[in-house]
Amino acid sequence: MKRRAFVTTSAATSLLQQFPLLAAPGKSGKKYRTALIGSGWWGMNILREAMASGTITVVALNDVSDDALEVATEEVTDLSGDKPKAYKDYRELLEKEKPEIVIISTPDHWHALQTIAAVQAGAHVFVEKPTGHTIHESRAMVNAAKASGKTIQVGLHRRIGPHHVSGMEFLKNGKIGKVGMVRMFVAGRGGPETPRPNSDPPEGMDWDMYCGPAPLRPFNSRIHPGGFRHFLDFANGILGDWGVHWLDQVLWWTEEKHPRRVYSTGGRPVRGAPVLNDREQTSDAPDTQVAVYEFESFTATWEHRRYAENPPEKHKIGCYFYGENGVFHMGWRDGWTFYPSNSRDKVIHQDSQLQEPDGHNLKLLWKDFIDGIEGRKETVCGIESSHRSSVLPMLGMISLNLGRSIQWDGEKEQVIGDPAANKLLRRDYRKPWIYPEI
Repeated sequence: MKRRAFVTTSAATSLLQQFPLLAAPGKSGKKYRTALIGSGWWGMNILREAMASGTITVVALNDVSDDALEVATEEVTDLSGDKPKAYKDYRELLEKEKPEIVIISTPDHWHALQTIAAVQAGAHVFVEKPTGHTIHESRAMVNAAKASGKTIQVGLHRRIGPHHVSGMEFLKNGKIGKVGMVRMFVAGRGGPETPRPNSDPPEGMDWDMYCGPAPLRPFNSRIHPGGFRHFLDFANGILGDWGVHWLDQVLWWTEEKHPRRVYSTGGRPVRGAPVLNDREQTSDAPDTQVAVYEFESFTATWEHRRYAENPPEKHKIGCYFYGENGVFHMGWRDGWTFYPSNSRDKVIHQDSQLQEPDGHNLKLLWKDFIDGIEGRKETVCGIESSHRSSVLPMLGMISLNLGRSIQWDGEKEQVIGDPAANKLLRRDYRKPWIYPEI
């Protein structure tokens, strides 16, 4: 099969057919010179929506893989007629193309350096969640964005989904009474993990650049494509992936900006001890984790398992808010539901309204991004609020690594009286990469 055949997926074909109908340029009518850094599956999902909006011209694509660049370039040309230039190094792209918008969809450990470089080069940025891999990285992103005056949108798309918006309005109107506890959860799929042999990187892939500031570990197909979130050199496991969405919902709901104490425990009781040597490796993120976030007026808990669901529970994923007058569940594909404590009262429910095939709301998030640029206003998922949400999984991972609770001063962004914990707010970069200043 020719490589071009991969472009004609059902999603791409459907979007191509709808292209004239979806085009709805921003109020200015301007088409922004746009580049994509990280041209894999999710980056292309974002870029398709951006192209369909009629607000961009794609001038450049970046990826460490020649194959990914070739497929993405062909698809962009097929869908829009644009003929973007391909780059293996994002720094060369920024210098030569001078894009007005940069979309960043790379592994978490790259978000900070690439976002900072993009805003300093004069571009507005749409960056995937979470903001960074470490807390000081994330703070450096905030500071760079503010200094540049550029607009940032972070991919916490559940802030703009219709049922999330209406559900949050329901929560905030006080009908469920005082909330004392919030429980976030996801479970299912997985089991024991056997090591997979290491191998040479695929032809045309710059593995050294993929690892970048992270440690240079052997290439393994379990990492790329698509598995990096379960390797702690590159991301923060399920807590940093799924957890950040639901923790963001909690911070969206509450007027409190920070927890005062965080405790996390867990490990790999099912997947087994991590393996990493010259011959083979496994992932190393926890398959089981519980994190407790103590706020002033309520307690929030996160839990995940990569092996078993809760069969009696109607909802397999989401966020329960436990109030005096009942329980509110904020879900994903199952919308939101309020279960009143009084059995005589009716259950209240609203179905989800999601974009398919991925079940997200990128179209709405992109429109808000363009509106933010043109109106010079904060986006729904702006850098400051997204930073606070992204910090919470990182605090959970710090507590897990230390094996104890930590007291968090959210205003100073320091762990109180714990030098060992404060060392984990950052990490050393592999040379020649330089950790961003805050």
